[in-house]
Amino acid sequence: MAHFITTPAPHVHSGDSVRRNMLLVILALMPAYVVSVLEFGIGALITAAVSVAACVLIEWLISRFLLKESGKSIGDLSAALTGLLLAFNLPSSIDWWIVVLGALIAIGVGKMSFGGLGQNPFNPALVGRVFLLISFPQQMTTWPVANGFETSYVDAQTGATPLYYLKQLIGLSNGSEAVDTANALPSLWDSLMGAMGGSLGEVCALALIIGGIFLIAMRVITWHIPVAIIATVALFAACVSWFGGVPNEAISTGSFVAYELLTGGLMLGAFFMATDYVTSPMTAWGKIIFGIGIGIIMMVIRLLGNYPEGMSFAILIMNACVPLLNKFRPQRFGEKRK
Repeated sequence: MAHFITTPAPHVHSGDSVRRNMLLVILALMPAYVVSVLEFGIGALITAAVSVAACVLIEWLISRFLLKESGKSIGDLSAALTGLLLAFNLPSSIDWWIVVLGALIAIGVGKMSFGGLGQNPFNPALVGRVFLLISFPQQMTTWPVANGFETSYVDAQTGATPLYYLKQLIGLSNGSEAVDTANALPSLWDSLMGAMGGSLGEVCALALIIGGIFLIAMRVITWHIPVAIIATVALFAACVSWFGGVPNEAISTGSFVAYELLTGGLMLGAFFMATDYVTSPMTAWGKIIFGIGIGIIMMVIRLLGNYPEGMSFAILIMNACVPLLNKFRPQRFGEKRK
């Protein structure tokens, strides 16, 4: 006897599927991943491969043996995307077993402990990343230098990231120390194209922007969250410069804003992490407020906190606010606002 599955109205089919959207996001990340491989070499290949494989395997094991399900959920590519995003938040020289541990926390704690895809309140990849950052601060903040394709893995040459130098400029007065610190920054062109140290997803802002525009064009994501984050960070950084937070003789307001936008995990977070369907608001105004909150929290951590980068913490904090944001100007399905 055939079994018919019924669900409550409304019934609308747009042709989308979880697998299709996950695949499009993975494709959108490929330009940035290619650049990271060219800049960091075999370490980028190993880190991404281990992360993706570990996330997929861990989800299958939990689904099959703990949740007593078929384990077919790995076919929707959500676990593979989580693994790729986790790798994008890691330095390419990190030990493989730390990557596996991060995958276990991301999938096991951040996703499957809440029931799987669609039920997790926090972005799983960021849960894994923040756990590793707190547990292994030295390994997670040892950044390989972008020297082109390197065949060495854990023995790669390391150095400071641009965000480190930007943080050192805060509170400095105009003088030789401020000028020397500003001169240590990579050029804005290098920041745009990816010739700088950092995690896999902190290189080549241009590739991430292209990927983000692709997702907007394909209607996988909307413009609200990325634009709100980027605009908030730009305005915040400009205000810091205007009110004397950085030495203007060493770095101009325009340059300071550009560096804050093009370096660190801003573009990765704005286009690929904060826009996660499950952990972001559903309404347009909710998304805008969500993005503004992320931008403010991230800049406060960048400029005043112990860590030079605050995107991961900012997104997770705002993830917790999503249920409240969904109640701000809610709209019934099919309703047109006047």
